[in-house]
Parts: sequence; structure tokens; C-alpha cells
Amino acid sequence: MSLPALSDIQDEYEFLDSEDRYRLLIDLGRKLEPMPDALKTDATKVRGCSASVWVYPTQDGDKLHFLADSNAAITKGVVALVLAAVQNKPAADVAQTDITAALEPFDLTNELSSNRTQGVPNMIALVRETAERLK
Repeated sequence: MSLPALSDIQDEYEFLDSEDRYRLLIDLGRKLEPMPDALKTDATKVRGCSASVWVYPTQDGDKLHFLADSNAAITKGVVALVLAAVQNKPAADVAQTDITAALEPFDLTNELSSNRTQGVPNMIALVRETAERLK
């Protein structure tokens, strides 16, 4: 199962109330491909998240693909939202993508508790640093 485009998620998200937005995020998290437990290590753990979050980058030609997981359903959905902005795009494009701006329409800081969003900047930084390194 692959993640829908961020614009498609946004089209649906903007018409939902808060409770349904939570459901959409949880469903989005379920669409992440399974991350093998062997990859859930201290080296792949995103720092600063209240829940455990792991991100493992892979590369197919010039395109980046991220495996990710979280032990919290809504956090996993937020992770999927971040990845929807960059998944399977060339590393050079990912390095140039303003992921924070791409996520602004979702207004996550107002929709979710600060616990659920505090690690988002660290995850975005990890994605961008990976893209810079691999472009």
C-alpha cells in the first residue's frame, strides 16, 4: 500500500472535523509499509518525540524512499503525513522541499497536542539531511 499524494490528503482533511481528522491520520499511519523490527534501532530513532518514532531511508536510483513506524497511532499518522510530502521523489527535490510549509494547511500545532507534534521538526530535519547527503 502506498501513501496518497499530500494534496489528496489535504483535500480530504480540510472538510473534516477534529475527530474525523484524527481518524484520517490513524488511517494514513496504517498505509505506511511495515518497517522490519530489525531496523527499529537507536540509530533510526527520531529524537525529541514523545512517542517512539523510527525512520530509515532507502534509495532507488536517485529517488528516496523512507520506511517509518511509531508506537503511537496518531503519531504514526503524522509521520506518514510528513513522508507523503517527500516519498519516492529524487533526493535533490526532497532537499529543496519546504516540508514545514507543505504541512501548514494541516495546522497540526492546533489540531494535535504539543506532545504529538514536538518531534516533527526533528523528523523533517532528518529527512532533509538525508536528502542533502544522498543527492
